[in-house]
Amino acid sequence: MSPGTRIIVNTLVQYMKAVITTCLSLYTVRVVLKALTDSDYGLYMLIAGVVTMLGFITNSLIVTTQRYISLLHGKGNIEHVRRLFVNSMVLHWVIGLLLAALLASLEPWLMTRFLNIPAGREETAATVYFIMIFVLFMTILSAPLKALFIARENIAYIAGVEVLDALLKLALAYSLLTMGGDRLLVYVWALLGIQVLNFFVFYVYALWRFPECTLVFRRRDLRRDEIVQLLSFAGWTTYGMGAVTVRTQGIAVVLNHFLGTVVNAAYGIAMQVYMGLSIVTTSIFNAMNPQIMKAEGEGRREKMYYMAGLESKFSVAMMSIVAMPIIFEMPTILSLWLDTVPAHTVMFCRLILISFLCDLLTLGLNTAIQAIGELKVYTLLIYTPKLLTLPLAWVILKYTGSVSAMMWAYVVIELLMALARLPYMCRRHALDVVVYGRTVLMPVTWLVASLLLTDLACMHFYANLGRLILTFAASGIVGAVVFWGVSMRSEERQFVYSLLQKFRKR
Repeated sequence: MSPGTRIIVNTLVQYMKAVITTCLSLYTVRVVLKALTDSDYGLYMLIAGVVTMLGFITNSLIVTTQRYISLLHGKGNIEHVRRLFVNSMVLHWVIGLLLAALLASLEPWLMTRFLNIPAGREETAATVYFIMIFVLFMTILSAPLKALFIARENIAYIAGVEVLDALLKLALAYSLLTMGGDRLLVYVWALLGIQVLNFFVFYVYALWRFPECTLVFRRRDLRRDEIVQLLSFAGWTTYGMGAVTVRTQGIAVVLNHFLGTVVNAAYGIAMQVYMGLSIVTTSIFNAMNPQIMKAEGEGRREKMYYMAGLESKFSVAMMSIVAMPIIFEMPTILSLWLDTVPAHTVMFCRLILISFLCDLLTLGLNTAIQAIGELKVYTLLIYTPKLLTLPLAWVILKYTGSVSAMMWAYVVIELLMALARLPYMCRRHALDVVVYGRTVLMPVTWLVASLLLTDLACMHFYANLGRLILTFAASGIVGAVVFWGVSMRSEERQFVYSLLQKFRKR
């Protein structure tokens, strides 16, 4: 299968998976919220957020391992790939154990001095905390395996496992409705079991299909220089993802401090919506990232920039077509989705999705800088300012109490940092900003403007299920027509058309 055809196939597989898992996960939230009540769900989201705040390390390690495996595949060095994978597995074990020990040592301080735990739930909160530490540990161990599947462009298997994961969690949510006792504890124990199952499903298949995956770690395969290289790249990747995660979860802690766990439930629901919809763009990034890395490994910088631009354009387009009608119809969607909608949920959902669209405008350049490998200055300049959201949120809530003002500050900082990628890449790595603006930013601006006008027109009808269907149908049709006819260049349309023709023949 040619690289272009593989991108199309993987994107379609990921997109179908995204639709399925998003629907399942969002419905699961509805059932879990009904089973646990607002307070218990808010407690779970608060504690899980504190623990999984360090889960960004998993994502950075996936990016690191996948980057080096893809580059080495581009250079055709298979033996080096196997040795790199072994060193990556060892590194993940060490990091997982160190993080688990660190989090365990912080438990007394977090439970008694930092978190606002409802009276009578202190012991349950501590148990949930330790279970979530084990969930994080198993997630870290799965990281090099997922990186290997992405680098090998075996996206279909990842999609199958993630659909199975969503189905198991939905079954778990329904089972909670018929259980007695402490449902929150049952829920987190079962989540741990599902995570362990995911690890073994990935590992067994990787051992069978990929020669670089092994159960036996030979001493001669361990290389200090490779571990240091992985740590160096992962360190700056971790810093960038960590800044985003600390910002995101830190807001949950700030909200908890000023307003309590019920607001955490609203914020948690908004983050579930965001994570569910972000799978749409993850499908594009997982399909295109290996090809971008390989192009850089082959020394084809121009092709790498071209594909990074396409990555940004396609991700903004697909997310806009899906997210714009959701933003406008959020009250109706939440009322249909949830039995009880906590206060501020609509506002949280809308502004978090808007900030995500802002970031996507140049997110393909983030992949480009990872392919190039010079992360230090870029990460410090682009991601450090995102941490300013936390002290700003604290000040806004303390002196004004306005949650919406806090979230608008969140959106503005996200937009500014997304645009800051352009002058940095221009100055440091010779990106042609004019070309990027003409081929990426302007085309998606026309698309977003068309969707905005379409959805505003639909809002003139009476709010009901019929208007909801009309808004989504009109957005889908207008979005597809404008993107294909206006946003895409003729050579891009021809490229996609030829790939679809090949796919249909196959």
